[in-house]
Amino acid sequence: MTVTVLLVDDEPLVRSGLRAVLDTQPDIDVVGEVDDGAEVVAAVRRLDPAVVLMDVRMPRIDGIAATERLMTAAEPPKVLVVTTFENDEYVYNALRAGASGFLLKRARPEEIVQATRTVADGESLLFPASIRALVHSFGRAPSEQRAQVAGKLTEREQDVLRLMARGMSNAEIAGEVFLGVETVKTHVGSVLAKLGARDRTQAVIIAYESGFISPTAS
Repeated sequence: MTVTVLLVDDEPLVRSGLRAVLDTQPDIDVVGEVDDGAEVVAAVRRLDPAVVLMDVRMPRIDGIAATERLMTAAEPPKVLVVTTFENDEYVYNALRAGASGFLLKRARPEEIVQATRTVADGESLLFPASIRALVHSFGRAPSEQRAQVAGKLTEREQDVLRLMARGMSNAEIAGEVFLGVETVKTHVGSVLAKLGARDRTQAVIIAYESGFISPTAS
């Protein structure tokens, strides 16, 4: 299946570079480009991309607001933030708004391709150390929500959430807790539903912000 992609960045050179990388892949099709967040919603409606590679710092409407607008759709595209600095409040707020992960502009071509495929497949692009650092720097202070999060989940689901926060895939979690991959997938889906999270990234952020997992932990 072909992954359709929309590029959103106010720098033509960045868009050209991303297109040059992605256009080499037979299963990826760059269907359009826009240079500002103000144009994103209209472009998504017109082109129906599976993945949006979104810059966060743009002149009129930034990637955070653009992501928030996209997430109001019944079936929004996956958003992959493309950024210069990983420890950036813009990145953190874009992830909270619904982005599935982030990608550094200096990433190697193969990393860009793999990241695009990963989010298109419905997975989150989690970098545990970076997510932990972002929450520690910019997140909300932990509150009584810790008990609320724990109270919503079974013990097994709590274990799965902790392993999700370590960036483990379903297969890796299955090996850690001695369950089948499909059973783990069911647990992950249950965690997302109970926490009201769109994806794994948002679930992990909720876990950190609530204090269920400490962002200062190693």
